[in-house]
Amino acid sequence: MGLSTNTSALVALQNLRTTNQSLERVQNEISTGRSVSNARDNAAIFSISTIIDSDARGFQAISDTLNLGTSTVAVAREAAETITDLLSEIKGLVVSAQEDNVDRDTIQTDVNQLRNQIDSIVNAAQFNGLNLLQGGGGVDVLASLDRDASGAVTASSINVQRQSLETTAGVAVGGALAGSTGVNGAGDSAAGLVANGNNFTLVAAAGATEGNVFEVNIDGRNFAYEVQAGDDANDIGQGIANLITDAGITGITATNASGTVTIANATGSTASIEAEANDGTGGGLGALQGIDVSTAAGADAALAEIDELIQVAVDAAAQFGSSQRRIEIQDEFVSNLIDNYRAGISALVDADLEAASAELQALQVQQQLNVQALSIANQSPQALLQLFQ
Repeated sequence: MGLSTNTSALVALQNLRTTNQSLERVQNEISTGRSVSNARDNAAIFSISTIIDSDARGFQAISDTLNLGTSTVAVAREAAETITDLLSEIKGLVVSAQEDNVDRDTIQTDVNQLRNQIDSIVNAAQFNGLNLLQGGGGVDVLASLDRDASGAVTASSINVQRQSLETTAGVAVGGALAGSTGVNGAGDSAAGLVANGNNFTLVAAAGATEGNVFEVNIDGRNFAYEVQAGDDANDIGQGIANLITDAGITGITATNASGTVTIANATGSTASIEAEANDGTGGGLGALQGIDVSTAAGADAALAEIDELIQVAVDAAAQFGSSQRRIEIQDEFVSNLIDNYRAGISALVDADLEAASAELQALQVQQQLNVQALSIANQSPQALLQLFQ
């Protein structure tokens, strides 16, 4: 043992410092509940956990957006189902009007009242200012944040298509169907039957402009093509033909040649076909404006028309129902994903408090022993003095 250097004291001091550092670490784990609370503790784990936490926060915001989307679509679906019921009531009135010994004017009044009620429902079917029963196009509901292997993040959405159930009638585009089979005097609409071996000719004349809508109804199935900027007659004709062909109606074929669409039936039965062109302002239930059961002829025409309108409303309700279900599934997935993210973060950074508590007690004992050892080591040089007494 030397007087200038007390090796035992230095060793005891170093052990005390190490114990104090460990004690500080454990106390920090217990106070924060985390084994990695900053980048100094473990840079790699801190980086990974921070990114995952950021994603979890982003998905929490997405969950709120999905809940808003679900509510918006649910309102539209409920409205479409209610409108379907009202149209069924109108059908009952139309059927009643087929009898000669009835007051058709009174029945027509009831029809008008129900139509006005449909308008009220359509106008009120909004959630947070968004109405899916008016106009066209689609609405994107933010659904996910997708991170690829390189770390790049992109947002993905669920598109919900508007289903117009407005009863406003579009303005006919005169001459747009000129030359079509069964075209009327104004050139606004065409109707006919397609028997086996016969054709129905639809001519998309150049009278149509951007935003105009060509609608073809085949036995109650409606196909609508909206004219795009730069479309010529051939583009319009091909667009209509594609809609009909893609639908896969048994026996029905549609081909286009320079804007002349030929619809043929190879099944031997007779298909009812109606076509019209309007300026695109009409709603999906625009034909409801034309229902007039005040006359026997009007009652007959209304009977065929009302079934088509009911189908429009049913299709709208079905589309909204499918979209709502998809959004709900995505919302459930996002909720589970957030839980998994949080569990993963916990596994990475949370402290084992039971182990930390046990380690704290052990370190406190070690600290006391190290202090005692340092005290003893510091007293050792005093023993040398006794040798000189």
